[in-house]
Amino acid sequence: MLNIAISDTCAKLAEKFAGSRVVDFKSGRAVAEFFEGTDAPCSLLIFGDVTPHDTLPTLNKDAALAYYSGEEFMLGSVRDSFDFGQCIVVNNKYAREAVKHTDRAATLAGFYDFRLQLSRFGNILRQPTPFYDVNVQDGEDLDAAHFAYCDPRNRDYQAEAEKVFTRFLGNINCLITPVSESVADFDAIESRYPATASVIIPVKDRDEVVCDAIQSALGQRTNFPYNVIVVDNHSRMPVQRIAQLRGIDDTRLIIIVPEETDLNIGGCWNVAINDPRCGAIAVQLDSDDVYSSENTLQTIVDKFYEEKCGVLIGSYRLTDIDLRPLNDLIIDHREYTQTNGVNNALRVNGFGAPRCYLTELVRQHQFKNVSYGEDYDLCLRLSRRYKVSRIFDVLYLCRRWGKNSDANLTPEKLCYFNRVKDHFRTDEMIQRMR
Repeated sequence: MLNIAISDTCAKLAEKFAGSRVVDFKSGRAVAEFFEGTDAPCSLLIFGDVTPHDTLPTLNKDAALAYYSGEEFMLGSVRDSFDFGQCIVVNNKYAREAVKHTDRAATLAGFYDFRLQLSRFGNILRQPTPFYDVNVQDGEDLDAAHFAYCDPRNRDYQAEAEKVFTRFLGNINCLITPVSESVADFDAIESRYPATASVIIPVKDRDEVVCDAIQSALGQRTNFPYNVIVVDNHSRMPVQRIAQLRGIDDTRLIIIVPEETDLNIGGCWNVAINDPRCGAIAVQLDSDDVYSSENTLQTIVDKFYEEKCGVLIGSYRLTDIDLRPLNDLIIDHREYTQTNGVNNALRVNGFGAPRCYLTELVRQHQFKNVSYGEDYDLCLRLSRRYKVSRIFDVLYLCRRWGKNSDANLTPEKLCYFNRVKDHFRTDEMIQRMR
């Protein structure tokens, strides 16, 4: 015997399930009242048009929730976008414990709050095979969903989700105090480097666009010396040759072809950072993107010296290959605040761009040699130790085209990306709980 709750977003399904209740899962009060009123060992929660199988998962004494989707649950699966699928089975004993700790005043993040708290009391189990059939496939725009947390139209939800997530981090002894102090000896750092800044461009087989990035970097107007370090990861057409064909001849351009043949993006960053020609501040520019103006680099360095921070992150706009804006959305990550951003960053899927670092800090901590999320992982680790500052003006134009690593997302590709970052979150949360 089990109780059935159907999301109010698909209330019409209630007629298919005798004795079911329609529940507004956004509401903390509604979720709490449902589980407090249950009289069965388990509950079936339905979020979409599904047909449950005759045999549902059996929860052992340590299991709080069973789900089926492409997502793999782990400690770091704390983002509110985690996909539990359209139908889950919940252990009511643990659910009643969880709702003792949820915020009944929540009106938008009720289920997110509940599932965070539920994970404290029992295991979250992914089933190896589906236990329901989906009758209608939602035509979800995965690209749009990927950036939904940055959409200002969702800001009320984001504020509530941050509130419940912060409380959860406190519950599991994972909440930390943001670093507000300047980096030690900041003013003396520049004297130890051959240039004030370096623009870092890792690249492999981007001959269509890489010269746009190089020229954008070389075209910056600054009152300090800087260079541009391109790490050519054994492209089929060497970047040196492409630059020659485009007539790029500038002594500030440094092109490195690594000896290693097994480097990913993170490894290429380490090659640039550890090169003796690297400047005191390392500024990111992906090989298919450009800066928004010729003043971007000056703006970044000025802000570094104003804030005396270890990491500085700007804001960007999505464009097509011809640099035409795709929408009016600015990816500014305003959810990252000086008072709580270091904690809230565990909940969302990125820090923003361009990402800029004090070179000597990266030399101490190094990027992981992976090609997705290497920046997110490093920013998480550095944010635990050093001040992170932000610029909310658009500094960067991020092209969406066929060769983007996170363009044209499929469900399988999105699950893989999410799993990579969940592993990074897991590692970081373990460090923060020590």
